Amino acid sequence: MSHMNRSIGLLGLTFVAISGILGSGWLFAPLLAAQAAGPSALIAWAIGGFAMLLLAATFAEIATILPVAGGIGRVPHFSHGSVVSMTMGWTAWVGYNTTATIEVEAVLRYSTSLAPWLYESDGNLSAAGLGVAMLLLIVFTILNAFGVRFFARINTALTWVKIVVPALLAAAILTSEFRYANFENYGGFAPEGIKGILSAISTGGVIFALIGFRHVIDMAGEAKNPKVNVPLALIFSLVICLLIYGGLQLAFLGALDHSQLQNGWPALHFTGELGPMAALATAVGALWIVSILDTSARISSFASGLVSVGSNARLGLAMAQNGLFPKFMETLSKRGVPLFALMVNFVVSALFFVALPFKEVLALNTSSIVLSFVVGPIAVLAFRRLLPDTPRAFVLPAAPLTGCLAFVVATLIIYWSGWSTMLHLGICLGLGILLLLYRGMRIGMAQLDWREAIWLGPYLLGIMLLSYLGSFGGGAGFLPVGPDIAVVGLFAAAIYALAARLSLHQSKFDQYMAEEKADEIEEYGPDGDGPVERMGS
Repeated sequence: MSHMNRSIGLLGLTFVAISGILGSGWLFAPLLAAQAAGPSALIAWAIGGFAMLLLAATFAEIATILPVAGGIGRVPHFSHGSVVSMTMGWTAWVGYNTTATIEVEAVLRYSTSLAPWLYESDGNLSAAGLGVAMLLLIVFTILNAFGVRFFARINTALTWVKIVVPALLAAAILTSEFRYANFENYGGFAPEGIKGILSAISTGGVIFALIGFRHVIDMAGEAKNPKVNVPLALIFSLVICLLIYGGLQLAFLGALDHSQLQNGWPALHFTGELGPMAALATAVGALWIVSILDTSARISSFASGLVSVGSNARLGLAMAQNGLFPKFMETLSKRGVPLFALMVNFVVSALFFVALPFKEVLALNTSSIVLSFVVGPIAVLAFRRLLPDTPRAFVLPAAPLTGCLAFVVATLIIYWSGWSTMLHLGICLGLGILLLLYRGMRIGMAQLDWREAIWLGPYLLGIMLLSYLGSFGGGAGFLPVGPDIAVVGLFAAAIYALAARLSLHQSKFDQYMAEEKADEIEEYGPDGDGPVERMGS
């Protein structure tokens, strides 16, 4: 019998999250955020970082008592049962597969100087480019198939590059030329007002960049000493990456000249294959870093794609354990890897290249993954009731209030993504619900936990309605910016209170925990750790 290996130490686990956060986002997020909010993009990063820290903190407490593989999809199974876990796991799984597609696309975009035949004249992938994209996905799959220890070592080496290069880039631009007038002229500090700041958070790349911390949660089942290392890795990775992103954004805002800003922040654009950061580095004379930027860009996107594929395999495993996906996806290889889940995910990620335009793939990513995160705040309260005496290495302060704030913030991020994005998300949710109903008919509808999911329908329909009425991303504009925050906040708080009351009964929770214990012995061996391979971390 093959077992999963608890092989990832604190350094490896922290670097898994950093690699997910410092993907292609650092190359373009400063431009996207500046277009949406101007200099107030700095506020967007602060709000986005606070939001992600809030959500990470809820999962940090959960991980100290329930460190399971594919945590985003598996955790709600123990707090709110099968229907909620299947629904939320499905949305996360869709989002994770789009991440692999996005990062492969980024690798190819930064390789056009070497291989212009990758793209047609209209900007779409050529037949040869599509073949290379499939080959990259295969490489990600194979590298992950070698086991978590091998994966973690490769990722740690690549992540050092991902930390050093953007930090050097920010320092080089900041110390070369900095125009303080950019923060006062061209419409002032917040030329687009609060709407611009909020748009930058959801659609300006802020959340897309920071949400990579989720990989720590999904790989908690393979972490050494997860009760300590998982919370520390979550906090360390977010703080390090916030400092890097903040420095890059500040450098970007201050380095722009009048010719680039004369038409205003929304019209800001750059030509060239290496994007805005390389263009600015060239403009300030930091040619020494430009020479390594395109290689670093490929490494950043490659490493993020590698992490995403590995993390999504654990989520596929969790979805099979939840009952939504076929049981064969639970099968582990001799190296303790969910190999069949890896292969299924490869097929789905490959399909995204031909099934949807790239902009629509991007639109799905943030909203679908953030939606799956709303279970963290309500699960914390559920486990406080269901596991009151279990020691916690990390305790969420003022859990009812902090959890409510985290739930509201997550809902606002989804709302700010806009109506057009919610349409795509609604289609994906519809497919997931059809799959849920099909599985329910196979095993018996009465076997599913419908009572605990009563809050889910009103929540999903409500956020869809609010997005339609709102002023973001094609909304009708009936809810003006400002008052809409209060409306969405009150709605989210009411759903949070309802969901907190609808957690599993103790008897059903005990049953699920007994089943999980049996699975844990099968996956990790009778000592609960599996054949741990030591890493120098």
